Amino acid sequence: MSASSIFRAANDPQLINRVLAMAQKEVVFNAALGDTVYGRQLRSGMINVQPLIYGVAVDTEAAYESALVAGRGAPGFDTDIIPDATLTASIVAHWPADPPAGTP
Repeated sequence: MSASSIFRAANDPQLINRVLAMAQKEVVFNAALGDTVYGRQLRSGMINVQPLIYGVAVDTEAAYESALVAGRGAPGFDTDIIPDATLTASIVAHWPADPPAGTP
């Protein structure tokens, strides 16, 4: 594992798109996450997955790097490398907490 594979995963457009899709699914089907500040921002069209992507990249680091070493061309896209369930678990684990009440 290496920092370069984490960076590559966090900047992989295909992985970013999958994280966005799964985060959108969470705001639709998980009322608790959909009702957070971040959930409401996603529902309103904000497409910033930056609060999630590095957590996902770290959580999936071994699978992503193994795929790179094996010559797989699209580790962020291929669901046999990083299953949707793995993405969902990572997204939920790294979902941004709401700021404390009274915080601007």
